[in-house]
Amino acid sequence: MPHEEIEPARGFQGLGLSPASIAALEHVKYHDPSPIQSAFIPRAVTGKDCIGQARTGTGKTCAFVLAILERIDADSLLVQALVLTPTRELSEQVAAECRRLSYTRPVQTVCCVGGKQIRRQVEALKQGAQIVIGTPGRVLDLMSRKVLSFENVRVVVLDEADRMLDIGFRPDIEKILRRVPTDRQTLLLSATLPGPVERLAQRYMRSPERVDVSQDQVVVDTVEQYYITVDHDRKLKTLVQLLYRERPRQALVFCRTKRGADALHMKLSRMLPEVTVMHGDLQQTARDRALQRFRDGTARLLIATDVVGRGIDISSVSHIINYDIPEYCDDYVHRIGRTGRLAGVAGFAFTFVARDEGPQLTGIEMRINRELPQYTFPDFEPSLQPKFARSGPAPVPVPAAIPVVDEVEDPFEIGVM
Repeated sequence: MPHEEIEPARGFQGLGLSPASIAALEHVKYHDPSPIQSAFIPRAVTGKDCIGQARTGTGKTCAFVLAILERIDADSLLVQALVLTPTRELSEQVAAECRRLSYTRPVQTVCCVGGKQIRRQVEALKQGAQIVIGTPGRVLDLMSRKVLSFENVRVVVLDEADRMLDIGFRPDIEKILRRVPTDRQTLLLSATLPGPVERLAQRYMRSPERVDVSQDQVVVDTVEQYYITVDHDRKLKTLVQLLYRERPRQALVFCRTKRGADALHMKLSRMLPEVTVMHGDLQQTARDRALQRFRDGTARLLIATDVVGRGIDISSVSHIINYDIPEYCDDYVHRIGRTGRLAGVAGFAFTFVARDEGPQLTGIEMRINRELPQYTFPDFEPSLQPKFARSGPAPVPVPAAIPVVDEVEDPFEIGVM
């Protein structure tokens, strides 16, 4: 796959975009392209197949949406672009960005995801739309009902491709790719490119150009990362201590399982206001409500599984807490990418590590090519057992808390258990 280093452009004007796109970017106040946008857009607007690899939170969505808008015929209400994503929430976020950037064009976008009334999606498709964004399962459902035709599709986008394969969407993706025209343009966006993604690209893309701006640094510099040694039966007390000590503006707490997320939510909601939960077993209306409360600041603490770990952009998140250490190293990268997104404002990530989880911590450190310092409490001991053994030099302890974000009375200023 051709791979070329590209210097970031100054402004969007030199990226081959039309006046309509430039006007839309000015309307949404996007002034300077990110590295992935500077590198990806000039190639994608030519109609070539492209693979874009960049760290999470670097503007991949804007890059492929602009490429789509340049390639479709806005005067035709036939479906000409299809975007597949791994989660309902990410599909809706991409659809919202597409509507924002199509401000200067008569373009209709339909979001097709499970958990929502399929009748409304069928009606929207019958009324006509140029862009369909959705999860593979619902897209296949609509195709089988013969209300979604791929005959005129010019562009297919596989967004967060690694995650889609991780959660078992490969058969559905391949069914869809076999049904769209072979002379289409295929764009693949991902933070990582493991073997299964590479093989998918080789099979369904035509001599794709690869744009890689990850620069071997998979975690943004704006996130300060720590680990906390903790006993399993002291996790809740440790979390409460951490919230009390950090006073986060907004915190996202990751659990490994849906049952674990519900149990933690039940316990914390008795002590703290403004706490909500989100995972895949909830009804879509409940998921939407939880995410909206978190977006608008009504909820300051969101307990979630990895359904929120990919692509969701909530810039006000100041702290990520891995209550359960992630099973896969790449999940760690995507989880902590939910913070550190405000210009000039650092984000903070804390990972709870039990005595038997030392190998997982080592795996994460190898993945991000750095050793995490240990965060310590001056008056509280999260672990009453001996520390786990780890290779390499001893971690640097963190003796003091990060300064309080809010000066006003803080809902997280609670009594410690």
